[in-house]
Amino acid sequence: MRPMAGTERKIRILVAKPGLDGHDRGAKIIARALRDEGFEVIYTGLHQTPEMIVAAAVQEDVDAVGLSIMSGAHMTLFPAVIDLLKKEGAQDIVVFGGGIIPDSDIEPLKRIGVAQIFTPGAATRSIAEWVRENVTPRS
Repeated sequence: MRPMAGTERKIRILVAKPGLDGHDRGAKIIARALRDEGFEVIYTGLHQTPEMIVAAAVQEDVDAVGLSIMSGAHMTLFPAVIDLLKKEGAQDIVVFGGGIIPDSDIEPLKRIGVAQIFTPGAATRSIAEWVRENVTPRS
């Protein structure tokens, strides 16, 4: 469905907490901040499997998926989500994330397709600006 002339669909972002990590304060802050910045945000809640995240992303027709990982499982969970998006033909959904991710893991994650990583202390405004510059509504 195309937007009517002169209107543009808001960027839709799925914010997800994959794995067994029970710390969701940061994800909730990011979800609220992105919503306050004018994006449409869907928050999945805690303990999501990669399959659940990808199913929600496809069903909700999102433009981006933001993953929040504090458990140390980022080198497993990010690739799983990216691989499943590809299998669903949804590789054009931008994947970004944040959490406790060592600097040494950021480049390997970017090489597999993670568009950006935000570490603790990243300003919510800078995350919103990055989304505006790097995510466009999918057609």
